[in-house]
Amino acid sequence: MKKLVIFDLDGTLLNTIADLGNATNYALTQCGYPTHPISAYPKFVGSGITRLLERVLPESARTTENVDLLRVHFKEYYGEHLADETVPYPGIPELLKQLTSRGVAVAVASNKYQAAVETIIARYFPDIPWAAIEGQKEGIPVKPDPSIVFEILGKYPAPKADVLYVGDSGIDMETARRACIESAGVSWGFRPVTELREYFADHIVESTGQLLRLAL
Repeated sequence: MKKLVIFDLDGTLLNTIADLGNATNYALTQCGYPTHPISAYPKFVGSGITRLLERVLPESARTTENVDLLRVHFKEYYGEHLADETVPYPGIPELLKQLTSRGVAVAVASNKYQAAVETIIARYFPDIPWAAIEGQKEGIPVKPDPSIVFEILGKYPAPKADVLYVGDSGIDMETARRACIESAGVSWGFRPVTELREYFADHIVESTGQLLRLAL
């Protein structure tokens, strides 16, 4: 049985894509740039807000100044609308309760900025006793740099052999590999299963039941 399961947030625990896309499109509109269909956003997200905003801008407009301006509008909108359309993936609340009831600690490692991670976790999973909730913070590199995993292990020390990292993207699988911990890629997230295989996921799971058996 694992002692600790670390979860990515967007695309793993929660389907946040519509709210992320709407907030980004709002920022683009406020700054006079063309918007994107929500269906395009799975390929934009995953590397933090800065990279998201860089990717959605026209190539000729990808300057630090423009990204900073977009970020102001994004946070203004997302702070008020982060739960408009976001929902947990089927079986996730039950999975978290089953893990913690069996003595498995759970944590979050997200490239979303820290304030939004804390708000969204408190809203959707208020009864889960999280061992750590880690988002993007100033001065700490984003995934796939493994620093966020080491932050979690600093708060909840566990042997790496007893830790499982769960995510939906190649970035997540690479994060786990760099941290030298076992990885599980979920098939229901924002990225295709082919990407999980390409980044050497140790396991690919298609249901929360499979994930529970893997952790226990």
